[in-house]
Amino acid sequence: MERGNLSVWGALRYRGDTGQFEALDDQIATEYALTVKLDGEEFATIVCSPTHLRELVYGFLASEGMIREAAQVKHLHMDEDSGYAYAELAGQPSVAREKVSKRFIGSCCGKSRQFYFHTDMLTARTIMTRRTITPEQCISYMVQLQKRSSDFHSSGGVHNAALAEGDGLLAVMTDVGRHNALDKLYGHCLLQRIHTSGKAIVFSGRLSSEVVLKAAKMGCDIVLSKSAPTDLALRLADDLGITCVGFIRGSQFTVYTHTERIAINHSLP
Repeated sequence: MERGNLSVWGALRYRGDTGQFEALDDQIATEYALTVKLDGEEFATIVCSPTHLRELVYGFLASEGMIREAAQVKHLHMDEDSGYAYAELAGQPSVAREKVSKRFIGSCCGKSRQFYFHTDMLTARTIMTRRTITPEQCISYMVQLQKRSSDFHSSGGVHNAALAEGDGLLAVMTDVGRHNALDKLYGHCLLQRIHTSGKAIVFSGRLSSEVVLKAAKMGCDIVLSKSAPTDLALRLADDLGITCVGFIRGSQFTVYTHTERIAINHSLP
């Protein structure tokens, strides 16, 4: 059955100018529960948008330290009607299974995600790149992301994550959960053999500590967002060598960490 990121819900909208209700079909973000079974054992249940689920599984396994490349997955069977993904690894996982906790991962962020698993310490690496991008590129990347965010404009209920380099965006992924959007992006890059190291992530949501950790796991040195950061995210970014740029709106933005990567009058790579 074909599924999309949005569904239609009959609703009533109140209009203050007329003092009346009007009927409408409103577009609502779809939530879907996907249980990942790894080598026959239940590994995690992810509440997500029901698109690009294959990419989500690959990206999630990589983010959790189970794999480092797509070839480490020997077989992946998606049973979308029952909400299961059955993954079989070609060998031993990159991180020992006993160091990973089985958990439920909700579409919202916060307490549904446990912070700083042992795997985070093993897979998040310090970024040492010295490249720079221009303020114009920061703004252009965000404009491009906004133009490719039709599901957000229709519903207001999803997040978008993109990988950027040079003049444009290399890939864009959408999900009801911001962490899932990043995992889908990571999985897409693994499957398409797109190197993520030394590239920028362009993001629609708040820059949380988890977003910074996922960027570090992908080897991305710059994270650009239209929203605000958290203090823990900035402390992690400072330690991990990641440039965090927030509040990219119109022609303005704020650079919080490793400001040397945003260079004025720098020619495009």
